[in-house]
Amino acid sequence: MPIAYYITHPQVRIDANVPVPEWGLSDIGRARAVAMLDQPWIGSIGRIVSSAERKAIETAEILADHLGLAVEVRERMLENDRSATGFLPPPEFEAAADQFFANPHESIRGWERAIDAQSRIVGEVEEALAASGGGNVAFVGHGGVGTLLLLLLDGREISRTADQPAGGGNYFAYDVALRRVLHGWRPIDEPVPHHAN
Repeated sequence: MPIAYYITHPQVRIDANVPVPEWGLSDIGRARAVAMLDQPWIGSIGRIVSSAERKAIETAEILADHLGLAVEVRERMLENDRSATGFLPPPEFEAAADQFFANPHESIRGWERAIDAQSRIVGEVEEALAASGGGNVAFVGHGGVGTLLLLLLDGREISRTADQPAGGGNYFAYDVALRRVLHGWRPIDEPVPHHAN
């Protein structure tokens, strides 16, 4: 039963003067990515596919160095396109993100529509899986499109109720053959609870 793990980059170094896709991991984010390597599920990963954004690639490289694997970069695995607004202060960003999920067929402030972002991330993941040798795969990307992927796999409508916990650095897992979610978001650097399946 091959498993796909969708991993979101942890905390980033926010800089209003740098385009968002070029932000890298903060010291906390890097430490969390390293702590992820101690988790038991990590050792089963045989392939790493990453978004082209710097923060995702940095997370993927930490994982790849540990496992002795190469990072496959897919240009279209990016976060939802928010270039129309660029950096927004956190309260303003959260309000726009609420609208993004609440109105999936509308462009919020010029952002990519949620329905389009969902179609794009699902297409990228499916293409990558079609070229897979059948083992466990880690996709390293972003929370917005990751949530859209999770919702589709779970057969749910687009909403923010399934959004990852704040700060990033979470993952969910699904059965590749059945396209069935095995568990929702969990922190990358915390042990799996004993009661969890």
